[in-house]
Amino acid sequence: MRSKLSLPSSACLLISCLLSNTHAWITSTITTNCMIPKTTRLLSSSNNNSNSIEIAKYEGLGNDFILLDNRSQTKPSLTPTQSAKLCNRNFSVGADGVIFALAPPSDEYDFSMRIYNSDGSEPEMCGNGIRCLAAFLKDLDPDTAQKEYRIHTLAGPILPVMNEDGSITVDMGEPILEAKEVPTTLEANAPLGSVVEQSLVDKNGKEWKVSAVSMGNPHAIIFVEDLESSIDFEMDGPALEADASFPAKTNVEFVQVLSDTHLKMKVWERGAGPTLACGTGTCALVVAAIRAGKIPRPHGEGEGVRVTLPGGDLIIEWRESNNKVYMTGPANLSFQGVAVTDKN
Repeated sequence: MRSKLSLPSSACLLISCLLSNTHAWITSTITTNCMIPKTTRLLSSSNNNSNSIEIAKYEGLGNDFILLDNRSQTKPSLTPTQSAKLCNRNFSVGADGVIFALAPPSDEYDFSMRIYNSDGSEPEMCGNGIRCLAAFLKDLDPDTAQKEYRIHTLAGPILPVMNEDGSITVDMGEPILEAKEVPTTLEANAPLGSVVEQSLVDKNGKEWKVSAVSMGNPHAIIFVEDLESSIDFEMDGPALEADASFPAKTNVEFVQVLSDTHLKMKVWERGAGPTLACGTGTCALVVAAIRAGKIPRPHGEGEGVRVTLPGGDLIIEWRESNNKVYMTGPANLSFQGVAVTDKN
């Protein structure tokens, strides 16, 4: 029997909407801290070349994802093209990506995670997405929910822990610093064959000082005086994302230092464009800020750096004892429903 998502009861609003341009019907239960029932009635579709899927929508600081329960299989139930259509905010559900909760590849893991971006590309991992996946797994089986999960991702094992206050702390592993492993072709100029504030001239002729860090996916971090006046976000973001110095393309983080323990950032995500938050990017920029001497490294275990994103705050700790990065932040259910999508 398929499990139901459940939360404490309150008022629920049922909304049904026809999306004619994609031949899709969606029946969604919008929730504000409420018990989520099964959808009891599906509207019919005149398009025979379609299939229905149960979805749940979660967000981490406004970085939003469609979650699918594929725990009985090892491969995603949707193609990249289908996922991209679901992510369209005008003609379908709308999201920054689609996340699949899958069966683990071995007994070493509890589950596996795959994700398709809103453009259909597949990233190795997603920090906000992994928190949303952990919350989804907890809500699927609240009576047997685990305090922590061992998740297999394309970036390696990731370990989210459910905290008593409702936040989720994720062991993101060690940062990857060697230039060729990020990967970037920028010339290494720092210890460990790494790139710290190296010069890069983009296709528009603008020169930047770029630090390169991977958290299982590539990040180009740029420190600026002011996030509002120092950059042309809509022009600079895509130019740097597709710069030839990053052969696998890259996520781009623009960072303003507010204090020794407080950073502010805007992110242009690889394959998704501007988003309200990026978990792996937040981890990468804290590592980059410490290595570039922008902020001191906190020494006490549990001491983190606050990073303010457009969608809210994350707390990041780069722990000296094991070199791992820990990310703490929220993940919340938005709604559950059924979408009818094209079969191809």
